[in-house]
Order: sequence, then C-alpha cells, then structure tokens
Amino acid sequence: MAGLVGNEEPRLYTPPLRELTPETTLGFDVIRFAAETMGMRLFPWERWLLVHALEIEGEFGGEWRLRFSTVLALVARQNGKTTLIGVVTLYWLYMLAATLVIGMAQDLSRSGDTWDETVAMVEDTPSLRAELVRPKRGNSGRDLVLTHRRHYVTKPPTRGAARGGSAQLVLMDELREQQTWDAWDAVADTTLAQENSVIWCASNAGGALSIVLRSKRYQALMAIGDPDGWCDAQKDLVALNLPEDEALGLFEWSAAPGRDVWDIDGWCEANPSLGWCLTERKLRASIAGKTEAGARTENLCQFVGITEEPPFPDGAWESGTDAASEIAPDSPLWWAIDVSADRMHSCVAVCGLRSDRTYHVEVVAYRPGLGWVSGWLSERADPARPMRIAYQGRGAPVTSMADVYGQVDGVELVAVTGPDVAAYAGRFWDGVAALDPAREDGDGSDAAPVRHRPQPVLDLAAAIARTRTSGDGAWMWDRSGSAEDISPLVACATAYGLATAATDDDDEQAESAYEDVGLMTV
Repeated sequence: MAGLVGNEEPRLYTPPLRELTPETTLGFDVIRFAAETMGMRLFPWERWLLVHALEIEGEFGGEWRLRFSTVLALVARQNGKTTLIGVVTLYWLYMLAATLVIGMAQDLSRSGDTWDETVAMVEDTPSLRAELVRPKRGNSGRDLVLTHRRHYVTKPPTRGAARGGSAQLVLMDELREQQTWDAWDAVADTTLAQENSVIWCASNAGGALSIVLRSKRYQALMAIGDPDGWCDAQKDLVALNLPEDEALGLFEWSAAPGRDVWDIDGWCEANPSLGWCLTERKLRASIAGKTEAGARTENLCQFVGITEEPPFPDGAWESGTDAASEIAPDSPLWWAIDVSADRMHSCVAVCGLRSDRTYHVEVVAYRPGLGWVSGWLSERADPARPMRIAYQGRGAPVTSMADVYGQVDGVELVAVTGPDVAAYAGRFWDGVAALDPAREDGDGSDAAPVRHRPQPVLDLAAAIARTRTSGDGAWMWDRSGSAEDISPLVACATAYGLATAATDDDDEQAESAYEDVGLMTV
C-alpha cells in the first residue's frame, strides 16, 4: 500500500483500566463475528476502536458488564463509520440477542442510510438472513424485524421519538447537529433498564451550538486531564459544573491544535481510513472545496470558533444566571426578533421586569427558517393589546422580513435604526456588566441589571459573540464575524434596549409571558 496511511490509534482517548485481551473486552469477539460470519475484514482503526470502546469489567465468558455506557467516537467525514455501526448493530442483535436497537440522526434519511447498509449486510449473509422476518420502510421510520421479536428501528431526534421502549443499543449519528438535550434525554431513558446497554455516538467535530457533543466531549476530556487545554476555554460549559462520568469513553481521531489545513500529519491524525477507503487525492479535493473553518471541522475533526473571549466582563454573564428568574405578572412585555447572518434561523425574545424591578430576558422561540415567525406571532398576538416588537430596521437579515411580520394583526413593529442600534447594544452590555463579580461598589455599570435563565442557545451566543465598530466609533453586535449564530443574544439585547428606553406609558397593558408563551428552543 503506497501513499499516506491514517493513524490506527486516535490522538485523544480514554485509556483502558487494564490490558485488553479477549477476556477483558468484547471487541475481539465483534471482530471475529465480522470476519467469520460476514466475511468482513475491518480496517485497523475500526478494530482498535472496538477493542477499546467495548472494554468490560469482569471476564468475558463469566460475570461481566460493559465499562462504558456511552461511547463517543469522533472522526473526520468520509472515513466509512457507517459500516462499523452496522457491524456493532448486528452483533448486538444476533450475538447479544438485543430486542431493541434504536438508530437516531438529525434527520431520518441519514439514519435510514445506516439502516439500509445494515439490512444489506443481513440480506447478503445467509446465516443472518435465515433469522430475518422482514425489513419495514415507512415515512415515520424503518424497522428491521428479526425472529424472537428483535428490532432495529430508526427514530427522529425528538423528545418523544424513543418513548415507550427499552433499548440495549442506541446509535446516535452526527451528534454535532443536536442543539438541545431533547433527543438525548429521551434515548438515555430507554437504556436505564438494561444492564449492558450502551449509547454509541459517532460524529465529526461540532460548532458552538453543538451543545450535547461539546458537553460530552468536555466531560471526557476533563477525566483524562484535558491534554489540549480545550476545556478551560469553554466558558459556557465551565459555568455548568458538569459532573464526572466514569462510564463515558472518548475516542477521537483529530488533527492536533495548530495544524495547518494542508499539514499531511493532521490528515493522518483525523482520517484513519486514509490509504484504505479514503485516498489522498479525494481528501485534498474535499479540503480545497471548503472554507478553512469547514475543512477544519469536517476534514480535520477540529472544534473551531468556540474559544473566543466573551464580550462581557469575566463572570458577569454567569452572575446573571437565575434558574428561577421570571417576569412579574404586572410587568409590560417588550419583544424583539432577530435572524441569523445566514438566514437559517429566527429568534424571538422577550424582556420584562422581575418582582425585584430588575430585568429578565428570555429566548421564547428559536427555530430553523424564517416563515414560521408569522404563525407563531398570530397565535399569541392580541389586537386589543399589541405586542411591541423591536428589530434592527436597516442592514440586518431580519429587515427583509419586517413587512411580513408587520402584517400580523396585534403586532406593532419598532424599527431600531441609526445610533439606536449601538445604543441598545451598549445598554445591554451595561445591564450584564452591572453584575460583574469583580466590580466594587460605586465602580462600573450602574445600569439596571439583566438576569436570565440557563438556556443553551442564549448562553452559547453570549460566550462567542463578536462586536464591531461603526464609522463613528460606536460598537455593535457582529453577526457575520461571530463563529456561530448570535441571534438569540441580539434579540435579547434588542428587547432589553427597547424596555429600558421606554418611558412610562399608561396605555401599556400587562400580560404574562409564562401563561401564553412557552419556551420553544429547537
């Protein structure tokens, strides 16, 4: 074999507790199953992963249990992890007699691709095909039915998708796409009743909004000493005080920090199938067709854009976190809408006074797309008590949608333009800085403090937001210059700016944000 060859061993991983032998890990048995039953010789890195990820406590053949209840396997794209997932699935179904395996990805088509390849393995192997009842394909998912009521089903990544079952194996593909804990919490519950159940996660690197992937990686890296120094820079995760998880195993093929995107050593570190099913020519072409950030994330499996210093004083945002914070029932409500720089997400935020007369901000809706906002507003607007909704009236992605949102009966749009754009950003900074733990009495901001509940999309935006200066020296939020979408932060800042700039108005009506509006972060 000529040319570059990917590394068999991952750069970062959870070390074994003892020597790994056929008696101390299931991995060797899975490798034997693939070779003898399916005639499949796995790549070196796949064999290495199986041996290390399926370490057991006790002795195989006697009393034993899996060491890891969660396996996090990170590898660059195009390295053929689908085949490995299929082998693991079939071992669980045929050799461990699992009655339920659940496959989940960001969309059913992706989990369906893995399911299709697994079904093909069954149909191409006579001994496995003999126990096949039927493969079922439907719009809501797929089900591979085997004898003795064994099932391999695909589900969408929603809170309710995996309810009602008890799974021995859960496959979470492209974990980087999960921006809330809804799907994770749902599938985690399905494994509680099974002693040797495991959640097997596969992904490449994620971005700032990959909250589940980043949190699990953070926990795993902290357990092995954070060799790259990555964890300390994740301000939002540090603030969460995530617990240790001894049953979490990390196995990450990624380029070392500081590697140039054209550094072939980094290619080998992140692409273990290089020289096997992935060629140097194909990898080079893939990198050349992407932005640097895209190449680092997908081809080098590096986490980018999440180490920027936050725009607020150190600790100020965290000081404003209050899980019980809420708007007082008698407070007026001030609303704001913002759209991400790439126009892929829209956000609605609200601001109001707490009972202590400080301000509370909250993201009440955050979803992909633009068209859903009008319907969302229509369901909540009352013509007798118009919703005052602020938006940046010029030079922002939301501007193009203002005419559409303004047609909703019961909505009063407030365009924020000119100096007010910078003024509202400054007001919000002052409100956050008012809770700076390092300030002394009489020092720093004297603005009305702003508090908020823990919300991943808002906390992440507050951690990675960048700012820019205008021609007159005033600063404002920089959507396009930020590593990820900061529309949740911009919307909250705009709502707060509208609230604090407003004068007392006898015509303003009080309404409850919590009776009529539920948090809908998706």
